[in-house]
Amino acid sequence: MSASTFWFLVVGAAAAVTHMGVFALAQAHMWPELANALGFCVAFGVSFAGHRLLSFKDAGTSVTTSLRRFGITALAGFASNEIMFVVLLRGLALPSLLALFLALVFAAGQTFVLSRFWAFRR
Repeated sequence: MSASTFWFLVVGAAAAVTHMGVFALAQAHMWPELANALGFCVAFGVSFAGHRLLSFKDAGTSVTTSLRRFGITALAGFASNEIMFVVLLRGLALPSLLALFLALVFAAGQTFVLSRFWAFRR
């Protein structure tokens, strides 16, 4: 396993725990779909900082370029996440935390590929 892949997994796990923690606290006060969006927004900062400083520290792009590209990458990942989350939660009636966990795993692969080869291109 490359160092980039290792750090991607560590940072991704930290962002996922952040996302799920915010979701768990917020879902009692709003629709689960909105709690998912709030969790994404908070986890975005964890994810960008960790990926820029650890996963893709040798990126050949400026911080501004990486932030813009990663923002697009993260939004694409969130779109996949939210669609999968709604299907699992509303369509299959899975418990909300399980649906969110599965949706996060589903979107992680897409985020890695776009991050590695575009947002933080070497």
